This record gives sequence, structure tokens and C-alpha cells, in this order.
Amino acid sequence: MPRPCRCRRIRCSPDTNYFKPRGIPLDMLEEVNLTLDGLEAVRLADLEGLYQKDAAKKMGISRQTFGNIINSAHKKIADVLLNAKALKIEGGVVKKVD
Repeated sequence: MPRPCRCRRIRCSPDTNYFKPRGIPLDMLEEVNLTLDGLEAVRLADLEGLYQKDAAKKMGISRQTFGNIINSAHKKIADVLLNAKALKIEGGVVKKVD
């Protein structure tokens, strides 16, 4: 039986929850789901330039868990960009903090 997920702290929530290639109807695209904690990990590591240890501390998780989340998020974003898929941002075990 797997361990239960710990609640992850996030500071940002997107204004929109879909990104897709222009000119292709959404119903014709394959969807890739990115969780809110994955988006927060990308924001902290790539936009703010934090080290994994510091970003993990801000999210209230271990460095190893942060590494797993950011690797998964990077793969999903690359898949969306390179294979013309829709990106849906939602879900995850998260708690919004200010």
C-alpha cells in the first residue's frame, strides 16, 4: 500500500487552466494534465531560479519529491510543445498559501 500524499504548498494558481496550439480545436487535441504542484515546481525552479532544496522547503516537501515533481512536469511540458497537444492545469494535493 503506497504512502499517502502530503499536502503541497503553492503560491500561484494560473488565470487559465488550458493551453493549446492556435488554430486547432480543443476537441481534436490530445490532453496532457499538469498538476498545480507541478506548475508551482516549474515556477520556483525555472522562473525564480531556486535550487531544488530551497524550492522543496517552500512547498513543504522533501528534495527528492520536488525532483520527482519537476522532472514529471518538464516531461509533460516538452510533450505538449513538441507533439502539439493541449495542456490542462488542474488537480494535485495542494494548499494555497500567501
